[in-house]
Amino acid sequence: MNSKLLCATDGSHSAEKATDYAIELARKTGAYLTFLTVNHVTSADISRSVFWDSDMLNAADAQLQAELKSATVKARAAGLSNVSCATVEGHNIAAAIIAFAESNGYDHVITGSVGRTGVARMLLGSIAQDVIVKAHCPVTVVR
Repeated sequence: MNSKLLCATDGSHSAEKATDYAIELARKTGAYLTFLTVNHVTSADISRSVFWDSDMLNAADAQLQAELKSATVKARAAGLSNVSCATVEGHNIAAAIIAFAESNGYDHVITGSVGRTGVARMLLGSIAQDVIVKAHCPVTVVR
């Protein structure tokens, strides 16, 4: 039985579907649910760039917080009380999700997938595929 669910979200359509699935699974099982978003513009990037200013950083942070708030509001509306949110930094989104899940004892990861195939998948990669292959726990991919 799952006791700690981690749902990766980025505000995309596929992430919305994953959020809905995670909420329903947490509701059915009574599991603790955390929504995670990965900020791929790291502090180190910002310190080396003249293109980022405080207004841009604040706007990026506001977007991340809005994504998490939306998921949390949805979860609370479904009757969940064991819900939290987290943000981590990392260029490799899959690695950041996996590291967070491992270091915080999550036993199931839920993520969305756009479902790219062929050349698009080779060029753009697949975060979901990387999470599936490298995660220490079961992974559910929602399309």
